[in-house]
Amino acid sequence: MAWLVAGLGNPGDRYARTRHNVGSMVADVVASRSQERFRKVRFIPLDVAETRAGDELVYVAKSHRYMNEAGPSYASFAKKRHVDAAQVIAIHDDIDMAFGSLRMKLGGATGGHNGLKSMQSALGTPDFLRVRIGVGRPPGRQDPADFVLEPFAKGEVDEVRVIIEEAADAVLSLVVAGLETTQNTFNR
Repeated sequence: MAWLVAGLGNPGDRYARTRHNVGSMVADVVASRSQERFRKVRFIPLDVAETRAGDELVYVAKSHRYMNEAGPSYASFAKKRHVDAAQVIAIHDDIDMAFGSLRMKLGGATGGHNGLKSMQSALGTPDFLRVRIGVGRPPGRQDPADFVLEPFAKGEVDEVRVIIEEAADAVLSLVVAGLETTQNTFNR
């Protein structure tokens, strides 16, 4: 059985270190742990690194499209590689969770997250796994869209590195140990 890990984020250097790109950052860590490089997929705007977790084949992917348009890229790849929606893991930021928190779940609402809306629409179901990384609420009356497109504050950078490593551990645990075990180990 194959798995697809979708590191949600926006392409380009401008967004590389922003809150909205934590999913992409985690995908980078998952691929680098097995020393795999991302390669462009033919006819799909996606970069994919192929690795293994235990005996399972894992495709780690990052879209060339902006997050709110990326769902079709992931869904097309999943269909082409015969990956069922239940074996898709979307990694994403969540402003409704405290900074530094980590939660795994299967399905559910999108919470207004445009990347999840795009994934849900393209996959035709909300029933895919999610690794939610808390980035906190914007201060004062700042627009949430502006907040998630800002880089992490200098005081947050060290903790972000730890969170990203833990989220990568959680992704691999989902593949090898399943949802319930991973939730019991990583949800906080």
